[in-house]
This record gives sequence, structure tokens and C-alpha cells, in this order.
Amino acid sequence: MLAVVIAGFLIGIAAVIFSIRTFLNQPDDVRLAVTVLISAILLEGLAVLFCFGFFTLQPNQARVLVLFGDYKGTVKQDGFHWANPFMRKLLVSLRLRNMEGEKLKVNDKRGNPIEIAAVVVWRVHETAQATFDVDNYDNYVKVQGESAVRHLASSYAYDHGEENETTLRSGVEEVSLALQKELQERLAKAGVVVEEARITHLAYAPEIAQAMLRRQQAEAVIAARQKIVHGAVSMVEMALRELTDKRVVQLDDERKAAMVSNLLVVLCGETEVTPVVNTGTLYT
Repeated sequence: MLAVVIAGFLIGIAAVIFSIRTFLNQPDDVRLAVTVLISAILLEGLAVLFCFGFFTLQPNQARVLVLFGDYKGTVKQDGFHWANPFMRKLLVSLRLRNMEGEKLKVNDKRGNPIEIAAVVVWRVHETAQATFDVDNYDNYVKVQGESAVRHLASSYAYDHGEENETTLRSGVEEVSLALQKELQERLAKAGVVVEEARITHLAYAPEIAQAMLRRQQAEAVIAARQKIVHGAVSMVEMALRELTDKRVVQLDDERKAAMVSNLLVVLCGETEVTPVVNTGTLYT
């Protein structure tokens, strides 16, 4: 078509020159000159009209062709193309895009208010669906992405779930896959493919953040205390067993109880213990 259009321009110019020469050199052939001139003008106009049919495509771009409201197809091959100049050529990008969602305040599965945000990597796969099945696919992806994140947050607990229960904090991979699956189901109507979905922000809402922080600190202290006590009991048990097996000293139940009490105080105390040296006997 490029060759045809160039030929049309050249032929039109040649026809104009011919009509002018005919009008100047052969006044009797005015009708012929006018006919040739009109034909040249029509040919030039047709060539100009055909020029509006040319378009280019870069890699990962597409043009949706619509002729008088009728979908005629999609061009996805990059390069230089020509189509009917009366067609609308709607540009659609097939490249990957990021949708970084805003922080949303929602309630988790246990009713605790939390803040959550996610980033979604997506691209257009079916150009006809993206163009005609939804009003604005960019806005559609944004709205459906926010709705999916809200639904995800309400389906999982933030943390401290039941035994083997997946939570938003502990099951990052599983939660991300669930978010990607739900988004794909929602966005398939718009011809969109979700490549990846990840949670980028997760925290308790400010109004309960301090209370939850104190709870986490208390749980950490309790866990540490349990470990310390377990270790101290093991050490006391080992000490008594070694003393008995090696017959270092014979202790009755009362002395054993006192020894256990003293060792537990030493091993479990938070501050340094000041030793008291017994200069008498074991019982005085």
C-alpha cells in the first residue's frame, strides 16, 4: 500500500503538470485539461485518504480494529502496517504493568482492624475483551484489586491462628497465591492475566497497635520464661542425679527441696544473685 500511495501521488502530480501544459499549449483541448486536472485532484485526495490507514506498532503493543462499530480483529505484530483508513485503530498495551494498591483498613477473620496493601503485576492478554467487555480496564483492575484484597484480609486471621491454620503473617506464600488466584478469576472477564500478586504492607490498625504490641511482648516474655524454667529444671535434675550417682553427699527430701529452691532462684532470677556461704553444718 505504501508503493500504491506513492504511485498515486506521483501520477497525480504528473496529471496536474499534463493538464497545465495542455491548457497552455492546446487551448482547444480545455475540456481534456479540466478532466485530467479533476482526475488528478481526486487521485491526490484518494492518496491522502489512504495515508490515514498507515500505523506502526512497537513490541508488546496491539491495535484493535473497529469499522463502523464492528470489531474486525487485532494486530499484534510489531512493525509498519496499513488498514482501512475508515477503521478506528485503538491502541492497547500488552506490556506488564504494576498496580500498587493503597493501604486499606479492614477487619481480619477474628474481627481485628488491620492495615493491608498489595502490589499486582498484570497485563492485557485478550484485547477484544479488555476493550469491549469492560468500560475502562485500567479502572476495572484497580477496583477489583481493592475488592480482592479486602476479601482476602477478611478470610485469614492476622496472626495467632488455630493449630495448622494459615495466617496473613505466617503464610505469606500461600496468601499471595490465594490473592493471585482470586484476582485472576475476577479479571478474566476483562482479558487480563495476573502474573504476580504480593502483600506489601501488613500491620494492625493504629487504634489497637499499642495493645497488640504489648500482647506480643508479653507472649515473648512468657515464651522466654518457659524456656528458662525448662532449662533450669533440667539442670537441677541433672545436678541432683549426679550428686546421688556419685555419692558426693546424701540429702534427705527437705535438703533436696531447699537445694532445688536455691538453684531455681539462681537460674531463673533476672538479677545477679549474691551468694551466702554457710560456715556451719548442712543443717545449721
